[in-house]
Amino acid sequence: MHADGSNNVLDDKLARVDDTSSTPLNPGKLASNDQHSDFLGTMDKTSTLDYINQMFPTEASLSGVEPLMQKIHSEIRRVDAGILAAVRQQSDSRTKAKEDLAAATRAVEELMYKIREIKTKAEQSETMVQEICRDIKKLDFAKKHITTTITALHRLTMLVSAVEQLQVMASKRQYKEAAAQLEAVNQLCSHFEAYRDIPKITELREKFKNIKQILKSHVFSDFSSLGTGKETEEINLLQHLSDACLVVDALEPSVREELVNNFCSRELTSYEQIFEGAELAKLDKTERRYAWIKRRIRTNEELWKIFPPSWHVSYRLCIQFCKKTRKQLEGILENLKEKPDVATLLLALQRTLEFEDELAEKFGGGTRNREIGADIEEIGRENNNQTVSDIRKKYERKFAANQGNENDEKDGIKDLSVPGAGFNFRGIISSCFEPHLTIYVELEQKTLMENLEKLVQEETWDIEEGSQNNVLSSSMQLFLIIKRSLKRCSALTKNQTLFNLFKVFERILKAYVVKLKARLPKGGVGIVAAATGMDGQIKMTDKDERVICYIVNSAEYCRKTSAELAESVSKIIDPHFVAGVDMSAVEEEFSGLITEALMTLVHGLETKFDAEMAAMTRVPWGTLESVGDQSAYVNGINLILTTSIPVLGSHLSSVHFQYFLDKLASSLGPRFYANIFKCKQISETGAQQMLLDTQAVKTILLEIPSLGHQTSHAASYSKFVSREMSKAEALLKVILSPVDSVADTYRALLPEGTPMEFQRILELKGLKKADQQSILDDFNKHAPAVPQPSIHPTVVQAAPVVPATTIANPSAGLTASREDVLTRAAALGRGAATTGFKRFLALTEAAKDRKDGPFRKLFNA
Repeated sequence: MHADGSNNVLDDKLARVDDTSSTPLNPGKLASNDQHSDFLGTMDKTSTLDYINQMFPTEASLSGVEPLMQKIHSEIRRVDAGILAAVRQQSDSRTKAKEDLAAATRAVEELMYKIREIKTKAEQSETMVQEICRDIKKLDFAKKHITTTITALHRLTMLVSAVEQLQVMASKRQYKEAAAQLEAVNQLCSHFEAYRDIPKITELREKFKNIKQILKSHVFSDFSSLGTGKETEEINLLQHLSDACLVVDALEPSVREELVNNFCSRELTSYEQIFEGAELAKLDKTERRYAWIKRRIRTNEELWKIFPPSWHVSYRLCIQFCKKTRKQLEGILENLKEKPDVATLLLALQRTLEFEDELAEKFGGGTRNREIGADIEEIGRENNNQTVSDIRKKYERKFAANQGNENDEKDGIKDLSVPGAGFNFRGIISSCFEPHLTIYVELEQKTLMENLEKLVQEETWDIEEGSQNNVLSSSMQLFLIIKRSLKRCSALTKNQTLFNLFKVFERILKAYVVKLKARLPKGGVGIVAAATGMDGQIKMTDKDERVICYIVNSAEYCRKTSAELAESVSKIIDPHFVAGVDMSAVEEEFSGLITEALMTLVHGLETKFDAEMAAMTRVPWGTLESVGDQSAYVNGINLILTTSIPVLGSHLSSVHFQYFLDKLASSLGPRFYANIFKCKQISETGAQQMLLDTQAVKTILLEIPSLGHQTSHAASYSKFVSREMSKAEALLKVILSPVDSVADTYRALLPEGTPMEFQRILELKGLKKADQQSILDDFNKHAPAVPQPSIHPTVVQAAPVVPATTIANPSAGLTASREDVLTRAAALGRGAATTGFKRFLALTEAAKDRKDGPFRKLFNA
């Protein structure tokens, strides 16, 4: 305690002097001004030695040590006195705190004692209250029991009286009063459900049950006279039966069901007797069945008004009639010894469907708003002609159909005895015809096949003037016939028969594919064609080219329309068959036809190029003296393309025209490259002339998209043509290269070349066998050492021209690098310092000043 108090006092002292100046004071000033607080503050902030040195920097200043020590001792005594006073004060506070705690503890104990005392008094009070109220509770319970007993006895008296009155009313057939009394007795009986085991209650319930049975028998007996003619003799009979209906409603629901069923069965007894006979039990008499029930309902409409509307007697009668009719028609169809006549079968089915539609319209329930006719009419329509409103209506119909399906599923849990609650009249009778409609499908197939044959025979293989879709009329007519067939069938059935007819449509469309394929021009085959060199060649006229374009467009139209046909059928057919409605196989057939037709076009053009390719090989490239304008075979290729391409571009769609161009380029490029090897010998001048021809052919091929007026995909096509034709340019540059560097040039420009191809190049250069062998040996020896880079031809053409001296001496005593080879090869294509090529340069310089011609196109390319 002393130490803690001392520290606190010391801290207060130090805190008071903490704000003083940090400048040290000399002892003389400290002694004279009594600045002991500055001394303590400074001493707390610096080390003792530094402080002493600061306070007494010189020996003369040591004279102030004694006064300073006295001041320090005085301060210590004052601090000790303060600490002692603080300790005494703390001791006094501790004693007072103990006294306060003891007083609080005594107060808590006193409070707890008072709480226990209050609790005891409360328990005593509760016991006293219970003793006071015990007799009152007994009296209250007795009052409740007496009240309940009086009420029960009163109700029992009422029940006994009501049962006796009801018995009298039942015996006198007072149906109107009995109906009201039944409601009262039923309510009174509900109050005695808890007293079922009491003998008196059991007796009354049994008596009430017997009375209801008596009422039921009386009502059934009275209703048996309905329809026998007594209602006309007895004026009050109808009113009496109307009152009896009130009694039936007051009885159990099963009584009403039984009564209505008995009435319907009695009404249909004469129907069964009439139409089970040999005369009317025939398929062609089906219509008379429906006439009978409609006449019966119309005749008895006024009479049957005695039934409450909630009974729906006519509705229930029609349901039983449909079930009996279906059973009889099934027996007739199954007992036929031969297949029924199609016309008779369809007429009976049509009349049945009409009757079912009348019932569905009259009573509602089971209808689906699918707008079948509108969906079928959309088959084969051009999407480009659709407006925004048409598209919106189409999807609104789809949404309505889906909503109808969901509502049908929800209504399935409702009471089918109520009109519109989910009972589907459509198909209740007509479904029995389904297994016997195969003869109808066979007739439709036969008719469609005959129409297909007729359409193909009458096809002009041309389009009408002014037509924009370039589709054969037989394609559109065929789908019109299919739509009519689909309409006929969907009006009759939407189940297995419609699915079978859909399969017939598949077969018809596949047969149409075969018919179109047969019209494509065929190439020469057989021994004679092989002997004459015509094997695989396809000779086409201008008309054949147009016909092929029409076939391509028709196949595309049929492919799209087939998908629309499948979509429409899937909307109207029964959901169980939707998974099998698929036209993908037919679409693949038409896609294959499109590919075959386009390849036929390509082969036809290749056949036209045969004469020009042969003319190219007949040019004396080895003895050509000078380089001139493009050769005659190039003009022939240009004439063929400028004649055919505009026609094809105007008749084919952009997608099909692009496919045709890709196949044509992939055919002509490699063919031109291979045709160079068919030449006998190519001199330097000949190679220069052929290089000029190659660039001209390349320019002609690049202009094909503009000739066809379809340039949407020209970039990819141009890239492809440039790649393929640059191989031929690279080959000619190899032929132009000097003999000592031909191997390096070949490896650099044609890295994928083979030794056999390289040997053929040496033959084209006119080298002798002995010279060839040494070059071949060197080529094979250094082949692995040469890298195989992917060299784009355009890079070669962009290489700078090197001086002729460098070309004359390419190696200059050093091994040629890949860059040197590429540079020399580029120079060969753009201007080698040879006599023949000087003449070529002179011709080309003169050609630059001309306004037209192939050379002008070449330099402007």
